[in-house]
Amino acid sequence: MAERKRGLGRGLDALIPQGGTGDEAATGFAYIPLDEIKPNPSQPRTTFDEAALEDLAQSIKQVGVLQPVLVRAREDGFELVAGERRWRAARIAGLAAIPAVIRDEDEEQWHNLTEALIENVQREELGPLEQAAAFNQLMEDFGWTHEQVGSRVAKSRSTITNMLRLLQLPPAIQGMVERGELTGGHAKALLSIDDQVYAEHIAKRAAAEGWSVRMVEEAARARAGVTGTTPSRQSSTAERPAELVSLEERLADRLDARVRINYNGKTGKVVLSFKGLEELERIYRTMFGE
Repeated sequence: MAERKRGLGRGLDALIPQGGTGDEAATGFAYIPLDEIKPNPSQPRTTFDEAALEDLAQSIKQVGVLQPVLVRAREDGFELVAGERRWRAARIAGLAAIPAVIRDEDEEQWHNLTEALIENVQREELGPLEQAAAFNQLMEDFGWTHEQVGSRVAKSRSTITNMLRLLQLPPAIQGMVERGELTGGHAKALLSIDDQVYAEHIAKRAAAEGWSVRMVEEAARARAGVTGTTPSRQSSTAERPAELVSLEERLADRLDARVRINYNGKTGKVVLSFKGLEELERIYRTMFGE
């Protein structure tokens, strides 16, 4: 299996197109005194969780600021564009300066840069957890809602919400997804299991025994008392070829939709399930990049 580009932990600055030649905007990196940086007055987020800021400040005291903030130069100093939460936590932690990526842009150029950043988030070969982390970072840095992130990356609000829920999975399960032992579909199915210990047990069995997503869903329903059975490989695959089931699940992960492939050995059809025209348009854009 080819190694996937790593996106988790790189930060949005790694996805921002860097200026190089001609009249492209200048880019720089520096440690900037906190007092020289002012918040963006257009920042949609106006309130911050004080307890969460204190937790982040404690982390910064121990390991420092691992991800630079994003600023643009102003006549009287610098203006924050992304990373106000880190900037506030750094002040609480008592830091004098903070690492920053500096962009010298006018308003139109900055709008174009933001659009390019979103495009790069979409194009990067990110796994489901990495993508969820990127969306979460967009929300934190730009103050966007689930719906605003969805509109920028051509996904429905519910899709963004469900992807962000992946970050609530136990670390052990997140690690299995990161290593490719489980797919995003498996992870979503495991979210319906409230018991963390049982969820990890099912995740380990699914990875070790090659369970399909439907088998994990059966295990979750069984746990909830919907069925009185344990997942059955026979009932889930029903004599369907393993490669067909695998392709079905890969399509479902890629399109973030329910997919069913019917094949009789000679001809077949792919059935996509969707709820409303909005979701159908999202699937279309995902398939054709429009």
